[in-house]
Amino acid sequence: MTRHYMMHYLPTVDEAAIDGVLADWQVRHPKLGVCALLPEAYKAGVAVLQAVCVRRNIPLVGGIFPELVRDGEFCKGGVWLLCFAEMPYFALYADLPTDPAGVERVAGEMNAGIRAQLDHTPNITLFLLFDAMVPNIGTLLDYLYLSLANRVHYAGGNAGSETFQPLPCLFDGQRTVQNGVLLMLLKNHHGAILEHGYREPAETVYATATLGNRISQIDWRPAFEVYQELVRAHYGVEITPGNFYQYAVHFPFGILRANHHVVVRIPVMLAEDGSLFCVGEVPSNSLLTLLKAPAVDSNETMRVLTEGLATLNGGPVGAELLLLYCAGRRMHLGMEAATAELREFVKRTRALQVAGAVSLGEIGGSTVNGYPLFHNATLVASRWHKE
Repeated sequence: MTRHYMMHYLPTVDEAAIDGVLADWQVRHPKLGVCALLPEAYKAGVAVLQAVCVRRNIPLVGGIFPELVRDGEFCKGGVWLLCFAEMPYFALYADLPTDPAGVERVAGEMNAGIRAQLDHTPNITLFLLFDAMVPNIGTLLDYLYLSLANRVHYAGGNAGSETFQPLPCLFDGQRTVQNGVLLMLLKNHHGAILEHGYREPAETVYATATLGNRISQIDWRPAFEVYQELVRAHYGVEITPGNFYQYAVHFPFGILRANHHVVVRIPVMLAEDGSLFCVGEVPSNSLLTLLKAPAVDSNETMRVLTEGLATLNGGPVGAELLLLYCAGRRMHLGMEAATAELREFVKRTRALQVAGAVSLGEIGGSTVNGYPLFHNATLVASRWHKE
C-alpha cells in the first residue's frame, strides 16, 4: 500500500512545486487545509503560497521562523507544507493590545470563538503561534485557561526573527500580520510534550520589581547588578554591558514553580537603568535561580519527550511528528550539541518524518493536562494529524 505523507518539505518556494503537492493532496482530501512553515530568509515566499492556495481555494495558515527543522537538521531555506485532511477552526489576530481592558476584550473574543467550536470530542488541542514580539503571552494564556480550563490541551510556540526586530510573521490566505497570534483548534489530537532538561541550582533570589517581561529589581536591588554577581560567583564569568549579548543567553533565569517545575527565561536586552528584558513575562516576586548550559541534561530531555510521545496518539514510531526547537536553547548549547539533540530525537522516536521550526519561545504544560505556560529553551513535540 502506498504511504500518503501529510508533511512535505520543498527545498525552494517554487510555485509549480507547491501547486503539484497541493494538487495531489486535494485529490485525496477535498476539504484539506494547509499550515506552512517558512524560514525568515524565505519570507517572500508567503505571497507565493497565498497565490497558489487562493487559486485552488485551499485554506492556508502559517508562520515565519528563524529557521526550519527537518528530521535531524536545521534548515535556513525551503518550506514545510503540513496537510490537514479537513481545515480546522482557526483565527488570526493582529496587533494585540497590552492594556488591561484591551487584553480582556481580545481574550474574550478568542474564548468565544473557541468555545463555539467545542463539542464532545474527548481530545482537542489549542495550538497557538504567537509573534515573539508580543510582550504579554503569559497573561493571554491565563485568560484562555480561565475560560477553557482542561477542555483543551495547550501547545505552540513563537514565530518571528531571531534578531527580535519587528517582522510580520503570521499569515493566512490573505493577510500577513505582526504582534499577533494564530490559533488553531485540532480535534482528535492529544496535545504535545514539552521539556528542557535544566537542573535546578540551590541558590534562589526574588524578582522584586517587574513589569511584563522587564525585571527592574532583584532582591530590591538593580536587576543587572545582582545578575552580574550571580554569574560571577557561580560561574566565574564577568558580564558587562559590552558583552551582555554575547554571554546572557548562556546564563538564563529559571522561574521556580510550586510544583518544582522550572520555567526558563532568557535575558535578551539590557536597559540603561540596569533592567533586564526577557523572552516572556516574569511575574512580580517570582522565585528565580540562575541556569547554565552544562546543566542541561539532554538525555533526560530526550527521555521525557520520547516516553511522553509514546502515550500520545499511538506513539511516535513510524509517525509524522511536529517539533519546535527553541532558538535560545540552540544558542545556549551551540550548534553541534543542538544538532545532536535533533538527531537523537529522530533516532529515539523512529519517526517517519520530523517537521518543524526554530521557535522563539514555546507553549505547553509540565504535564499533558497541565496549566499552559510560556517557556524558553525547550523542545515541544507532538504527532501531526493522521490522514
